[in-house]
Amino acid sequence: MPELPEVETIRRGLVPFVEGRTLETLEILDPRWCRPWAPSEVVDALVGRRLERLDRRGKYLIWSFSQEMHLLVHLRMTGTLLVDADPSERYQRVRLGFDGGHALLFCDPRRFGTGELALGDTALEAFLGARLGPEPLDDAFDGAVLRAQARGRRAPVKPFLLDQRRVAGVGNIYADEALHRAGVHPLRPVDRITAAQWDAIAAAIVEALSAGLAAGGATIDDFRNVEGVYGGFQHDFLVHLRRGEPCRTCGTEIVKLVVGGRGTYVCERCQPRPRVRRGVGSRR
Repeated sequence: MPELPEVETIRRGLVPFVEGRTLETLEILDPRWCRPWAPSEVVDALVGRRLERLDRRGKYLIWSFSQEMHLLVHLRMTGTLLVDADPSERYQRVRLGFDGGHALLFCDPRRFGTGELALGDTALEAFLGARLGPEPLDDAFDGAVLRAQARGRRAPVKPFLLDQRRVAGVGNIYADEALHRAGVHPLRPVDRITAAQWDAIAAAIVEALSAGLAAGGATIDDFRNVEGVYGGFQHDFLVHLRRGEPCRTCGTEIVKLVVGGRGTYVCERCQPRPRVRRGVGSRR
């Protein structure tokens, strides 16, 4: 948390307040936020520049200033950006002031969020290219894209979907929700997924992310939009965090597993568990 829908919700909320405006002040209260850059270097690079665009790639917010100066902000687990918030808001790490009088606060109780500079478009493309795979809300995203990313791999499908180098922006919540919609068990190895199943997974990822975005994101612990309002998608979860409750599709009890070190929720009737693959020459 936050994942793609939450980050996109924040981006859309920020655009009317910051796009086309000049950054007049920048206070970095926590030097950890911008490592390895020194706070003074980030301030000198950005203050006085016009914000041309505020984009998103995966879970990154990309602040593109004049003369190809880019700030890449990652909210990590508990970061959020608030517009014109109460000055006494807790856990402030960064303060930004734009012309027109609007102030932003980056608040983060766990201090994992980051802000990194990319000096020039080439540096930005290299930064993103080394870290992020295909964007699931792009028109070109489909089962063939996922199948190509999975070629030569044998990992379970859930850790595969959580790998940002394979699919950008999908995290624990939306992987669970997408796999349930696709009817695929999170432990199924990617080399045992059919072309039809990859098509179903791709469509389910788009459906789950779109549902989360329409609900303003999901709030489990800390997520809020730029006005401090909580998301609502948590009320619509099909499986995530619903251990012991009946599946909304078939009524079977939802179970919790650990897959790739992450808590994972599944209906093992809708999502049949894969059979154990035996080694060559094995005997019953």
